[in-house]
Amino acid sequence: MMKLKFINQFKKSKYNYMKKVINRLYLYISIGILVANGNLFAQDTFEGTTSIAAHPRLLLLKNGEEQIKQNIASNASLATINKVILKASDMIIDNKPVERVLVGIRLLDKSREALRRIYFLSYAWRLTHDDKYLKRGEKELLAVSNFSDWHPAHFLDVAEMTTGVAIGYDWLYDGLSPESRAIIRDAILHKGLEASYDAKATWWLNSTNNWNQVCNAGMTFGAIAIYEDQPEVAKKIIARSINSIKLSMSEFAPDGTFDEGFGYWDYGTTCNVLLLDALEKAFHSDYGLSELPGFLKTPYYFQAMTGQTGDGFNFSDCGSKSELVPAMFWFANKLKDPSLIWTQIPHLGKESMRTNGGNRYLPSLMVWSVGLNINEASIPKKNYWEGDGKTPVALMRTSWADPNGIYLAVKGGSAGSNHAHMDVGSFVMEADGVRWAMDFGMENYNAVESKGIKLFDMKQNSQRWNVFRYNNQAHNTLTFNNSFQKVDGHAVIKRYSKDSLFMSAQLDLKDIYSDQVETANRGVAIVDKSYVVIRDEIEPKGDDVTVRWNMLTPATVKIISDTKAELTKDGKTLILQIQEPSNVVLKTWSTKSPHDYESSNEGTTFIGFEYKLPSKGTIPLTVLLIPQEAKDKTITPVLPLKKWPRN
Repeated sequence: MMKLKFINQFKKSKYNYMKKVINRLYLYISIGILVANGNLFAQDTFEGTTSIAAHPRLLLLKNGEEQIKQNIASNASLATINKVILKASDMIIDNKPVERVLVGIRLLDKSREALRRIYFLSYAWRLTHDDKYLKRGEKELLAVSNFSDWHPAHFLDVAEMTTGVAIGYDWLYDGLSPESRAIIRDAILHKGLEASYDAKATWWLNSTNNWNQVCNAGMTFGAIAIYEDQPEVAKKIIARSINSIKLSMSEFAPDGTFDEGFGYWDYGTTCNVLLLDALEKAFHSDYGLSELPGFLKTPYYFQAMTGQTGDGFNFSDCGSKSELVPAMFWFANKLKDPSLIWTQIPHLGKESMRTNGGNRYLPSLMVWSVGLNINEASIPKKNYWEGDGKTPVALMRTSWADPNGIYLAVKGGSAGSNHAHMDVGSFVMEADGVRWAMDFGMENYNAVESKGIKLFDMKQNSQRWNVFRYNNQAHNTLTFNNSFQKVDGHAVIKRYSKDSLFMSAQLDLKDIYSDQVETANRGVAIVDKSYVVIRDEIEPKGDDVTVRWNMLTPATVKIISDTKAELTKDGKTLILQIQEPSNVVLKTWSTKSPHDYESSNEGTTFIGFEYKLPSKGTIPLTVLLIPQEAKDKTITPVLPLKKWPRN
């Protein structure tokens, strides 16, 4: 409860993380005291106001449209986004309203589509006052309001539906008939807010994952939308949300990392920001939530998680492809730092905007761009970003401006974290505009669950780890004696260097492989801004330990010698060179999934080697990844990890 594991990991480290640890534990202790005393949700009213402003009061206040119109008039990129939203809204008009149809165990697909449609149509009406958007929005609102329920058994479905219906009710309020208002308001109350008091469906109130953020945001939106009609209910919901979301926000401490990875950061943090913005707009305060440790650091984490190619470091259940993330515009405004939208700028062009009519949160970008000069988005200053937390990461690059520069990212953490894979110690690497070392990312949840597999059972012997993409053999890390990583282990980044000529990070992987090794340390580095080093130093337990070194690549692989291979993709080349040990043989493995319900993984290859470790001493494994421009560079032997520079 008090994160004893975190404390133990700290004790194992040789280095001074005291400030970070104290900040993190202070937050956990504060929350823990509330839980222990039964007071976390004991406050059933919040110190807001006995009255509330007229509609609209969520996100975009009355007459806020004029500021958006000024932005549109002065910025071509925002004008393009506005056109995308209006065009998507026009396409919605002729579609039938969303129907209550489950996909597997979820209504989530329908809730998200309803949210997209209602948000887009409501925005379109407020910006144009064209009644076609009002009438179609009202039709969608009435359709979902008449569902039998919003599927509380999977409460994300309720949360996203409530968010969408609340926005529609609030933004279209002046144009809705009294009869429609009553039906929609009743649905928000009974199918949204009241459903959140069913103990069987609301475990998320005490959780630290993205469900907490999404569900608390949805309930807060619903409460604010019908505040004047149900003030006591609304106050209880808002008080509960303010207290509950502190649990999930504690995961940003101390440095802003997010253990669920790139894609779930977008999802969870977007909803987190929606909640904060709703509180600010309605009550002129976020009640101290944005000041919680790590939260205002987290946009820098997300930014650094984006590689030179524009793809994200997609560890855990995340896809690599990035899209516009409206929350980054909120952070840029909040922190008065336009550099935070540097990685968003490429998505604002006409070509990349074609598919963004599917981004259900896109109107938020228009709201959060008010007061932000997109043209002032400058290049981020830091080429190296390192963060502690449940899933520590080191993220480094040779340049932000050069799309052909080198990007290297590595992760620690635990396979027991929410949405985690057995990918501890895994890395991705890019150069010359190609992601040479990649990660598969998530598997299709519904496809796997349809076979009766308990995909979210995170225990050591669960079925989850037999899914091809999820265990360590499918990641850019180590495997000993064909065994899985230990779910209850945890890897920390124990030293690092921000030196531009030797950017590096070192991870202690012993806990992850404690049955097979005495020590296991992995170092990754970008050397001379030219090439990448992956060095492992391993002391095995006993004399019968075989290690598999693995790298997943989308490139075509040509093995040149026992210790050298040439990778080619998109007309570019990369040399993979084993520097030590010399008596190994490079090989490739198929990436084809063993089951027809899993992804086929076409166009990818595993490359690496297997090596029986000598029984005594610390054995180094050193692999170089050399881009084509560095192929003629003189490469010196890689030093032991203890001699690497450190900050």
